[in-house]
Amino acid sequence: MVAMALKRWREAPAYALLGALVALTFAPFFFMLSLSLKDNAEFYKSFWAVSPPFHWDNFGNAAGELLPYMLNSLVVSGASVVGVVVLSCFAAYAFARFHFVGREVLFYMVLAVMMIPGILILVPQFLLVKNLGLLGTRWSLILPYIAGGQVLAVFIMRSFFAGLPEELFEAARIDGAGEMGAFWHIALPLTRPVLGSIDIIQVLYTWNDYVWPFVVTSQTPSIRTLVVGLVAFQQRHYTDWGPLMAGYTLAALPLVILFFFTVRYFVQGLTAGALKF
Repeated sequence: MVAMALKRWREAPAYALLGALVALTFAPFFFMLSLSLKDNAEFYKSFWAVSPPFHWDNFGNAAGELLPYMLNSLVVSGASVVGVVVLSCFAAYAFARFHFVGREVLFYMVLAVMMIPGILILVPQFLLVKNLGLLGTRWSLILPYIAGGQVLAVFIMRSFFAGLPEELFEAARIDGAGEMGAFWHIALPLTRPVLGSIDIIQVLYTWNDYVWPFVVTSQTPSIRTLVVGLVAFQQRHYTDWGPLMAGYTLAALPLVILFFFTVRYFVQGLTAGALKF
């Protein structure tokens, strides 16, 4: 008992430091939520304190303006996640399990795309979308996000597929399964944690991106994503702090809910994807 008490006493500073760091991490979110329930008079009178009465109508005002943009973001993020998952699974499986001439060169060429800053391909990408006649549609957002999100997804999935024991696939072949059967019944069911982490990364990437949606939706406000719509909302309410903070809270809420329900798969996926390359 004495040894355990001494151990806890020695660990107390570390726990206190971790607790302080956690408090500092969540403090901005707490204040954002607190400010979203105030009007301007309360904002200037008691900035730091949580002071009633609470103005819940701020959320109604913010939701009325931001809901169409949020729906656009949900459609774009959902479609891009499906596209990235489907295409990256097939591509990564081919890189990991098939042997063909130029496989390594082609794979490293794919990885080299990760080294190119996104701002450098902004103009060529815009011209490509324009020449394809996709401007003014959600495809101008979905297809580039699928193309850009595949690179990291292929890298993670390829590492995972390459680390699977060959005995699993040999057993499937003995049972009469072809390559598609082995992929569908052996490899794919094992990738659920990895796919969970890829889904979260892709949603965060598409949900929070501003530059590309701003460029392709500048002439079509009806397909603006939430981040672009939030900037326009901020310009209209730059002195009305309650609705503005309520809008920020609503914009962050879907990501918080998503991460809360999928954090376990996210951690498992990063661990499973960190196999021998």
